[in-house]
Amino acid sequence: MPEKKARYIVILGSMMSGLGKGILSASIGRLLQSDGYSVAPIKFDGYLNVDCGTMNPLRHGEVFVLDDGTECDMDFGTYERFLNIGLSGTSSITGGKLFKKIIEKERSGGYLGRDVQIVPHLTNEIKAWIRKVGEETKADFVMIEVGGTVGDLENSYFIEAMRQMGQEERENMLFVQLTYVPSLSKGELKTKPTQHANRLITSLGITPKLIVCRGDEKLSKEAREKISMFCNVLPEDVFDDPLVPTIYELPLVLEKQNFSHRLLSHLSLKPRNGDMRAWTNLVSKIKSPKNELRIAITGKYTAVKDAYVSIEEALVHSAAASNTLVKAEFVDTERLERTDVKPHELLRGYDGIIVPGGFGSRGVEGKIMAINYARKNSLPFLGLCLGLQLCVVEYARNVAKMEGAHSTEMDKATPFPVIDLLPEQKSIKEKGATMRLGAWDCQLVKGTKAHDAYGCEKISERHRHRLEVNDEFVSRLEEAGLIISGRSPDGKIVEMVEWKDGWGVATQAHPELKSRLEMPAPLFLAFVKACLKRQKEKTSQ
Repeated sequence: MPEKKARYIVILGSMMSGLGKGILSASIGRLLQSDGYSVAPIKFDGYLNVDCGTMNPLRHGEVFVLDDGTECDMDFGTYERFLNIGLSGTSSITGGKLFKKIIEKERSGGYLGRDVQIVPHLTNEIKAWIRKVGEETKADFVMIEVGGTVGDLENSYFIEAMRQMGQEERENMLFVQLTYVPSLSKGELKTKPTQHANRLITSLGITPKLIVCRGDEKLSKEAREKISMFCNVLPEDVFDDPLVPTIYELPLVLEKQNFSHRLLSHLSLKPRNGDMRAWTNLVSKIKSPKNELRIAITGKYTAVKDAYVSIEEALVHSAAASNTLVKAEFVDTERLERTDVKPHELLRGYDGIIVPGGFGSRGVEGKIMAINYARKNSLPFLGLCLGLQLCVVEYARNVAKMEGAHSTEMDKATPFPVIDLLPEQKSIKEKGATMRLGAWDCQLVKGTKAHDAYGCEKISERHRHRLEVNDEFVSRLEEAGLIISGRSPDGKIVEMVEWKDGWGVATQAHPELKSRLEMPAPLFLAFVKACLKRQKEKTSQ
């Protein structure tokens, strides 16, 4: 029996970044899944970092973590949330990984007698990597998102590799161009930038078969015909990517335009009648909810909306499952620290508080104030990673009477180092990919809120941290009433804590990273339900 051969779809940006290539790629994958095909996404990022683990969220947005510990671009979160699959680090290609691999191979004698060049050595490495993903996953389709825009120096060699692969694969490879169609005034859509961008792409030897157009207005018939004429595609291969109330609606918007039919026909495949009914039902719940909640996300990276994108999406997933609109609002914890502002002035009116992860001392005291406010006012509270550590600090200071308690990350001289480095972290010098990363098991205690949320004793969530609860102080914290509701299977690491009264749960993990629209994160779902319950109780008083 002949081995199944994967088909390849390459999604290219053209004139500007930030158009949503990741969302488009995930939407295409979702449509192919609904037709019964398997999909394996790949993302190329041109930066020379090996991964984005050392990048500041204010510059790069959220660092997404996979089960195998790979720190990667936030688009991987979009892929997993849409496709409801777990990905591995082989799906993440960076300039740093590629050049590191080439240099290591050259140093070990892999190119003896040859001068190592971009073409063919680097481009061959890229093509081999992509084909290997297809072989290992046995996917029907391998989708390759090319980061940045066409014309960027940092992705030019990758685009050249895609051109070569397109020549080699011929009928098994398809290029999709995502572009922006601006509107200078109401109804006046400008297609000239798209035409110029397409001309640049074709000058590189690549011919897009499908063109997807972002814009503030619906794509007019005239604009579609212009793009068709000057970009050498049929009018039915030009698609509208309009503003939508939720990103999860994009697959439905594309399918109304016959997108999957056109894509499959270009690859000589017969269209199938994909079933998007369950997805449509979830989208309708997002758009037409019965309830409404206001949730405060108290962090320090509030200047960039992408810094906490997985938390926001996990709330969307739990909200859809609860038929609720969750309005997530950012509260800058540095504002909470100001002497002229009282915490209750910024936090009252919210139905729940989330304290997310982070690094460094900036805004930490503000996060502790937010936790204290939630505990004292019986407001549902969810702590994530640093949120757990500061929950322990707050409890140690204000309930267990350990004055000056802190994390050694913020205060090395604290008299009560209730949070300290993991033992294995103390000898580590390098910063890249050296944290406790990826999926780790946790054993939950029966009868706790955490156990109620998951409905089982053993769970697995993704992590990204260097510090942990200091076991020397656990007994004292428990005597003061803090519940240790989850530990690592060997009992050495505190994974979950919670309050006896009200709904306050904190986890060392990042459960938001595994949340999907069709499978919400259990802890987020329990948090949203607790917020709804408290809101109902307050209304009935």
